Amino acid sequence: MRIVIGEDSALFREGLASLLTHAGHDVVGKAADAETLVEVVASENPDLAVVDVRMPPELKDDGAKAARKIREAQPEVAIVLLSQHIETKHSVELVSQGGFGYLLKDRVLDVDEFLESITRVAAGGSALDPEVVGRLLGRPTTGALTPREREVLGLMAEGCTNVAIAKRLWLTGRTVETHVGSIMAKLGLAANVEEHRRVLAVLTYLAEYG
Repeated sequence: MRIVIGEDSALFREGLASLLTHAGHDVVGKAADAETLVEVVASENPDLAVVDVRMPPELKDDGAKAARKIREAQPEVAIVLLSQHIETKHSVELVSQGGFGYLLKDRVLDVDEFLESITRVAAGGSALDPEVVGRLLGRPTTGALTPREREVLGLMAEGCTNVAIAKRLWLTGRTVETHVGSIMAKLGLAANVEEHRRVLAVLTYLAEYG
């Protein structure tokens, strides 16, 4: 897999490059700021861009903004956001298109899990860190979802199937299906959106009600 890394910390950037190279991937470009990242991705056309959310010049959500620019210009490039911070403004649109992941930087320490996540994203799937979801869902909200629906939504974001959710919450499969249908209806998501609707549901809820 051909990968570009966007990360302003030289230590983390080089460590990540070493990890990916050791795993057999080809790191074709590196960038320490958002503007350079967009240019490198345009030049190299990688399979995947791994991007820190907070990058220069402003050290706010510049990396997330750059990710949106990359997706608009090169929709075939998969994107994984890495951060210690939470940003949903730009993530909703990205995840709805697939080929997108949002992971905490600490997840890189679990090498096997991290490599599995980027492989899934590069193949067009999604990877959303359950700790990110859990932290966000723990904030006070004024949305219409019930406490049980929020529990189901959190497990959906972790990638749990309806069967797995039923086992975790000691519910019947039919009850879980009812909760999922209610969540989709309350969030206004089309019932026939299958591939990424679970992660999209989480991010849509957080963006609108969080």
